[in-house]
Amino acid sequence: MPAASTEGPEYEADDARTMLIDDRFAGLSAKFFGMFRRRSQGGGALAVYLDGEPVLDVWAGWADRDRRWRADSMALSYSTSKGVAATVAHRLVDRGLLDLDAPVADYWRDFASNGKADITLRDVLNHRAGLQRIRGLLPDPHDLLNHDAVAAAMAASAPDPLRLRASGYHAITFGTLVAEIAQHATGRDFTDLVRSELAGPLGERDFFFGVPEHERPRVAKLSPRLGVARVPLDRLIAPFAPLQLVYAARGAVYDGWADMSLGTRPYEAMMPGWNGVFTARALAKMYGAIANDGMVDGRRLLRAETTRRLAEMPPNSRYDYVLGAPPHFALGYHRAIVGPRLTRRALGHFGIGGSGGIAFPGLGLSVAFVTNHLGNHAMSVGDARLPMLAARAERIARIARGRDPIPAEPKATAS
Repeated sequence: MPAASTEGPEYEADDARTMLIDDRFAGLSAKFFGMFRRRSQGGGALAVYLDGEPVLDVWAGWADRDRRWRADSMALSYSTSKGVAATVAHRLVDRGLLDLDAPVADYWRDFASNGKADITLRDVLNHRAGLQRIRGLLPDPHDLLNHDAVAAAMAASAPDPLRLRASGYHAITFGTLVAEIAQHATGRDFTDLVRSELAGPLGERDFFFGVPEHERPRVAKLSPRLGVARVPLDRLIAPFAPLQLVYAARGAVYDGWADMSLGTRPYEAMMPGWNGVFTARALAKMYGAIANDGMVDGRRLLRAETTRRLAEMPPNSRYDYVLGAPPHFALGYHRAIVGPRLTRRALGHFGIGGSGGIAFPGLGLSVAFVTNHLGNHAMSVGDARLPMLAARAERIARIARGRDPIPAEPKATAS
C-alpha cells in the first residue's frame, strides 16, 4: 500500500490518529475536502476499505460552530443504523442463535398475538412484517423513545395486510423489532450484543445506540432542521395525510421525530432503526467485511457463505407501500445508489440527511460517509454526496483491478 499522507495543515488530526490517503484515492479525498471548506458546510468523515484493508480515512470541517471535526468525531446517522442492526442479526444467524426462516414468535412468544404467528425474521429484515406504523402506537409520544414500551405495543399490534403484497418501510420500528428478537434469542441487552458481535470482532468501538455520557463530547451537532425548501418535514406532509401513500408514510413516523436530533434525548435512547451514532471508519470497516467474504483487517466478522448470500439476494419487492418507490430491500440492507442510479452491484444503508455505508462485494470495496450537515441548500432530507463519492471510489477500484469502468446492470428478478 502506498504511504499514508495528509491533505494540508488545516486537515491535520488533533489527536493521536493521522489521516490515511492511499495514493490511488488522493483524487477522491480532494473531492471530499472540497465539501467542507466553509464553517456553514459543517463537517464530516469519509473512509474506504479495499480487499479488507483501509485505503482512505479522512475528515474535515466543523463538528460544531466552535469545534473542529476530529479523528474521533462521530454523528447521528439516522437509517444508516438499520444496516448496523441487521449485521448484528446476521452474526447471530451465523452462530446458530437465530434462523432467518423461523417465526419471530419462536424467540419472542408475545409476538404471536393478533395474527403474527407466521411472521419470520426474514420478513422483519425485508420490511415485510407489516408493523411500520408508530404514529399513535402509544398514548404518550415521549414513550416512543422507550424501547420496552414500543416493543410491547408492537407485540400486541395487528400487522398491516399490505405486507403480503409488498414491503412497507419500517422507518422507526425496524430496529426495535431486530433488537427485541435478538434480546429474546440471547437473553442479553442489544447494546451488549452490538459490543460483542460487532465492535469487538471488528476492533472498532464506535457503534452506539444510546451514547454514554463520557462519549458525547465526540458527537457532532446536526443542522439544519430536517425539511424541504426550509419547510419542516412534519409540517410539509401533514396536509396530505388523507392521501393513501402519504397516510402510510406519515404513519411510519410521528410528530416531532424530525426534530429529535436537535436535542439530547435521542442520544440517551436505544432505537436501532434510526438513532445510531457512528464514525465513518467503523461503518467502512463493517461494510469492508461484507464486501470481502466476511474478512477485514485479518478479522472474520461473517461467514463467507453469509456475505455471498447478502450479495446475491434479489430484492424482495418492486414497490414499497410506505415509500412509494422500489428501494430493493434485501435482508436488512438495500441496493445502493451509486452515482445517479440504484444499482445491484452494491448494498448498504443510507440515512436521512446524507450519511451511510456501502459494500461492493464484487470489488472488495466499501465506502462510508458521515456528516453533521444534513442535505443541501434545497432540502436537508438527503443529497448526492455519498452516491457521488461512492461512484468515484468504484471507478478507482475497477481501474486498480484492470476492469471495464462500469458493467451492465443485471435484470431484476424480484416478485
